[in-house]
Amino acid sequence: MPRAARHRLPLLVLAVVLTVTGCAGAGAIGASGRSLVVAIVANPQMNDAMALSDRFEREHGVEVTFVSLPENQARAKITASTATQGGEFDIVMISNYETPQWAANGWLTDLGPYLEANPDYDAGDFIPSIRDSLSYGGSMYAVPFYGESSFLAYRKDLFAEAGLTMPERPTWEQIAEFAAVLDDDEAGVAGICLRGKPGWGESLAPLTTVVNTFGGRWFDENWNARLTSPEFHAATRFYVDLVREHGEVGASSAGFSECGTRYTQGQAAMWYDATVMAGTNEDPATSKVVGKSGYVPAPVAETEASGWLYTWALAIPASTENAGLAWEFLSWMTGKDYVRLVGEELGWNRVPPGCRRSTYDIPEYRRAASAYADATLDGIRNADQDHTMTRPVPYEGIQFVGIPEFQDLGTRVSQQISAAIAGQQTVEEALRQSQSYAETVGESYRETR
Repeated sequence: MPRAARHRLPLLVLAVVLTVTGCAGAGAIGASGRSLVVAIVANPQMNDAMALSDRFEREHGVEVTFVSLPENQARAKITASTATQGGEFDIVMISNYETPQWAANGWLTDLGPYLEANPDYDAGDFIPSIRDSLSYGGSMYAVPFYGESSFLAYRKDLFAEAGLTMPERPTWEQIAEFAAVLDDDEAGVAGICLRGKPGWGESLAPLTTVVNTFGGRWFDENWNARLTSPEFHAATRFYVDLVREHGEVGASSAGFSECGTRYTQGQAAMWYDATVMAGTNEDPATSKVVGKSGYVPAPVAETEASGWLYTWALAIPASTENAGLAWEFLSWMTGKDYVRLVGEELGWNRVPPGCRRSTYDIPEYRRAASAYADATLDGIRNADQDHTMTRPVPYEGIQFVGIPEFQDLGTRVSQQISAAIAGQQTVEEALRQSQSYAETVGESYRETR
């Protein structure tokens, strides 16, 4: 993390506190005795954990209350509570974006002592890049629930019908050509599904990987904003045009969940997003395209790779009075036995991927995930700045800028991009406004160098 970012409390927190105070949630429940309050993101794998949590409750004599919210709302609620040490949550779901920053601020409990006291938990089993992304000062401050990179899913049957062949490592130019051929309004099938929903963790995640591989960057080495550079403009123009011309209906309000629904219901020929999507695509309980998809690395332009690195993880706020009990739940939900519980009771395609190396040694999982297991691991392995960017940057992160201000900056920029996708303004107008936001942030870092 850049030195200037480590101890600065983001102004965003104050705004979040004001805007989120009235959000739905646990309120001032306060955990005491044998009860826990867990703030969680409402994604499919997390919903599975909630469904299975009665096992933990029975075994440990604990009542677990979940506050489950869509991603953007969950981020705001969790940030406000953790930053102000509100104490209403015993466990929070955060990512490798927040973890090192919040650990530096003293907002999280150091999990190192718990890991050392529980060798059977086997923290060494975590994929190294995922483990390192959740560490600060040599100690883990969150443990991963699932890890991911990004890749492209495509309908093998539709490609075959159209006489198309997907390369092993496609370029974005090739993907745009395929999308134009496969786009079928009459059949209700979009050529591709791409996120357009506002949010720094929504549309900006895939878009920033496109920016990286086109040779763009948010800031140069001197913290000069580069959102109106030719490379950033070309990438954004490409992304906006692709989703407007051959993407899903209502793309400006579509995020991971919406694209997941469209793809699994047979309404998109391709989908570029998080590798965790594969379990949903291959789930016979909900998907109409089981066995019909192929998976290839994130498309590129000028770089060797372009996939992101991300993990949804669980952390214990420093303000909780129930740290020991919270660790019991953390270790249950992110342990090896939980992986087997999901596989045996819900199906091996629903196992949280991308965290533990041992998961990929389970024969039942290898068989169920044969179409995408190796692609997921390859994506995570190549998800670093050396592989995914053309020039140096002063920040950590691939699909995000690892500074506190990015929650606000990224959200503002994503709103501009979403407006361009909706046809409410041009890409040039969106980037001019976005550049002004970024310049303010960059200037503050130049002043503290």
